[in-house]
Amino acid sequence: MSNSAQIAKKSNTKMLRAMVGIGAVCAFLIVLTYESTFSRIQTLRENALQEAIFKVIPGTTTTKSFELKDGSFVELKEKKSDGPILYAGYNDNDELIGFAIPAEGQGYADVIRILYGYEPEKQTIIGMYVLESKETPGLGDKIEKDEKFRQNFTALYVKMNEENSKLINSIVTVKSGTKNNPWEVDGITGATISSRAIGDILDKSANHWLPIIEANSEEF
Repeated sequence: MSNSAQIAKKSNTKMLRAMVGIGAVCAFLIVLTYESTFSRIQTLRENALQEAIFKVIPGTTTTKSFELKDGSFVELKEKKSDGPILYAGYNDNDELIGFAIPAEGQGYADVIRILYGYEPEKQTIIGMYVLESKETPGLGDKIEKDEKFRQNFTALYVKMNEENSKLINSIVTVKSGTKNNPWEVDGITGATISSRAIGDILDKSANHWLPIIEANSEEF
């Protein structure tokens, strides 16, 4: 092997070692950053969730968390849970006001995570808060910021049938300005997909959760 070939081989080996070393350091820094920030991120998410509960159930002064296990609700004493969770809101007299229910579904850009409030006595949705969204700034993110759109969820009709097995009327998003029924969501011009996604998420979640809540109403 010529001297030039040997030099080239050594150079390539050094370059490979350097690249592997840099990659290892970068991987270590990524893991270190993730571990050092994970706890804070979780805390911020939990705080945001607690604030959202009070927003979607107006009048709430205390809350309790309930985990669904084997078809029944059990009050959750610890933060960790393996099953689905919902949150019950109570007033100063420890009277149940309503429930805060997490839900999610596909939006235009990514999955949208929301929390909505449900008042069982009137069978209405009384609030909606976007927990996480990557919808297009200036368009899709209006599901979080548009006050007119948010008014859809102060008294959205979700009455169930006599068997309490499903909603009488599906929640549907209609073209902006054409809402005629209390179970319809008035959409956002320019953000049709995102606003329709909210209606779809609520319809699917309500049809799942409300019959379960009604069947276990005494547990709250």
